[in-house]
Amino acid sequence: MALVPLLVALSGWRGRAGVLPGHTFHRGFLLGLLTGAVHFAGTVYWTGATVRTFGGLPWPVAILTTLLLILYMSLFVAMTAGVTGVLVRCIGWAGLPLGAAAWVSFEYVRGFLFGGFPWIPLGNTMVTLLPIAQLASAGGVYALSLFVGLINVGFALMVVSTPRGRRTAMALTLALVTLVSIWGGLRLSSNTLVESGTPVRVGLVQANIRQEDKWNGAKAGAIVDRYLALTRTAIAEGAEFVIWPESATPFLFDEEPVGQALVRGFVERTGVPLLFGTDEVERGGSSRYYNSAYMLDSGGATAAVYRKIHLVPFGEYVPFKDLLFFVKPLVEAVSDFTPGAFVTMLPVNGHMASTAICYEVTYPSLMREAVRQGSELLTTVTNDAWYGESSAPFQHFEMAAMRAIEQGRYLVRAANTGISGIVDPYGRVIARTRLGETTVVVGEARFVQARTLYATMGDRVAHAAIVLTVLALAAALWRPWHSSSTT
Repeated sequence: MALVPLLVALSGWRGRAGVLPGHTFHRGFLLGLLTGAVHFAGTVYWTGATVRTFGGLPWPVAILTTLLLILYMSLFVAMTAGVTGVLVRCIGWAGLPLGAAAWVSFEYVRGFLFGGFPWIPLGNTMVTLLPIAQLASAGGVYALSLFVGLINVGFALMVVSTPRGRRTAMALTLALVTLVSIWGGLRLSSNTLVESGTPVRVGLVQANIRQEDKWNGAKAGAIVDRYLALTRTAIAEGAEFVIWPESATPFLFDEEPVGQALVRGFVERTGVPLLFGTDEVERGGSSRYYNSAYMLDSGGATAAVYRKIHLVPFGEYVPFKDLLFFVKPLVEAVSDFTPGAFVTMLPVNGHMASTAICYEVTYPSLMREAVRQGSELLTTVTNDAWYGESSAPFQHFEMAAMRAIEQGRYLVRAANTGISGIVDPYGRVIARTRLGETTVVVGEARFVQARTLYATMGDRVAHAAIVLTVLALAAALWRPWHSSSTT
């Protein structure tokens, strides 16, 4: 119900003072900007500490960087509220449900504009309410965003409407929740995707290496030893496929013959395929660095290499370097990586898997493309040590879980400091580690071939929301002009 105060404000309702005309775009924009600032200040607050600790920025500059990010993300809420205010002013309270479509439209745009930053969409709030969350298998997380938006509209209308209107709003809201819950409950109880899949025991290694130790040459040997020891434990517990996290090797895998031989020899002796993250360099006229994931087959040979497509802004590259001159220390501290160009399939025991590195698991379209190319198992490797003991690792894990529901695939996640885990195709968390512990997880996942409606149709809900928003706004703006011109 968090959007209810904003929607009531946009409706023009003034309690005993009656109903005033809806807000102009300007006033709606300011209300949305305030709402977005409050929301994102409580959501991405941890970015300040991250760029301060690992980017070497002074606290004032780190805080300014965080405020700029909050302002940028708030602009999308501001645009949503501005459009909703115009719709309400022109067509009355019927503009509020259209405001839910506007929310989805701008949320979707936030996911790809300037490379995109789709962190915590509104629909992700439903990920632990499993009967409701199943809606993502039909329309993706944006369908859930629309659902949450409409529920908020229903509550807002219960506040501002006449007694008859309140009863109608209550009945429609209850019907929507009931229908989605019943459908989702039936999907959960069917368990079809789990029963039809081919089982594989996956071992997830959470080595818990501190960020400041990862590239300390004096500790490289100890780090590799820890990974190998934990992997032995996982294999002893029956792991048939082992995954290490992002940037697991404390060296460039292809550039360090001794370390490379050690890892390949270990895999060859155990006969268990290994997926792990490492930095990769492509030598040439100008060297290019990639954040990559290597897949070694049971003989220790390289079966596939995936290069990260969606790089982390201010972590792996600095956008708008010329404009953001005040973050020069961060520019110097951040490695300038090159993005990968395509999704890569990873062969595992006769099946195909795929991986996402770090925060690119927040991109629904990337995982859908992997499934479209034949991925039967979703994996993700990450290093959340950057975030410390903030809410970011928990947010990150829950966004990854949403991808499992959308695609109808098991998702397995190996994180350096946590949270690692296994999520089934319905979003049920089978195994989950604690943050900051050194451990292994061995559990059953399955290779699944059936596709969800979302995997087939993609973000049609978001596209439809954009078309509806544009048409409604055009009609609302044209209507008063047309009326006045014919008077």
